[in-house]
Amino acid sequence: MRAVQYDRFGPPDVLHVAEVPKPVPGRREVLVEVYGAGVDAGETAFRAGRMRGITRTAFPRGTGGDFAGRVAAVGAEVRGRQPGDRVWGVMPHFTFGATAEYVAVPADRLAAAPGNIGLLEAAALPVSGTTALTALTDKARLVPGERLLVRGAAGGVGSLAVQLGKALGAHVTALAGARNLDRVAALGADTVLDYRATRPDGLGRFDVIVDLVGTGLGAYQARLTRNGRMIALAFDPDRVVASMLTTGLRAALRPRRIKLFSNNPPPERLAELTRRVENGDLRPVVHAALPMDDIADAHRGLEAGGVHGKYVVDMGRSRGDDRP
Repeated sequence: MRAVQYDRFGPPDVLHVAEVPKPVPGRREVLVEVYGAGVDAGETAFRAGRMRGITRTAFPRGTGGDFAGRVAAVGAEVRGRQPGDRVWGVMPHFTFGATAEYVAVPADRLAAAPGNIGLLEAAALPVSGTTALTALTDKARLVPGERLLVRGAAGGVGSLAVQLGKALGAHVTALAGARNLDRVAALGADTVLDYRATRPDGLGRFDVIVDLVGTGLGAYQARLTRNGRMIALAFDPDRVVASMLTTGLRAALRPRRIKLFSNNPPPERLAELTRRVENGDLRPVVHAALPMDDIADAHRGLEAGGVHGKYVVDMGRSRGDDRP
């Protein structure tokens, strides 16, 4: 089968499509025929080597943390799944490899895909959607009437945090680039501001801030109300490890004020995401769907900035067969 890999750290050009053996599912695994795979902004740091102290995976390495497709085969101990089922899911924590024609994952990394969207667009949601759900429901415990600020609101997680914040009854202020302001407003944000023209001290106070930028956290922390909570979901791309340590220290010193987490959703969270999509709380935002051979273009786009939603990789199987 075909899969995206890289054999060394470096720029997007290190990514290439390789011919690799088709995986065989273990006793508790499911083999999924992938229709689409998401491309997350965090993958660029791993590919460039800025996260080499976090993971020790040997080369060649794969890319892609989430996917949507159909069950191709199941292991002997798997129950509740059968070939042909529409599913979506995430790779095991801190592993990649979803950008491939087939992927074998533990059965508990899957849920039924939403019945109201196609599998290709669904691929934009599992990682970003479960991150937004965990941030706003588990960590922030956002309640109706609270004021929510989403910083980096046009991206994969940000575009979903805006939608979910509105579904949970918050007043949502969104910071994004000028060319994406209308798109973010269409997601339901009450106030949309150009981040380049907005100073933190010119903003009001917020009960919850979801930060997807990773810089200047102190200035935004100062905008929290007395019982406000900041969910830090990004790190300074120019100094990732140092930024992680600094943010981690902030969270350790003020755990009720600053919260961060590494997204590792249980199957119940994926099932909740399915329900949220089916009842209209969330919809995927796809910046572009690219063939596997153009994966480097997706990484270049993410590094250039200004992406609205997510890039997804199209495996070419979604011509009328990706819907229920």
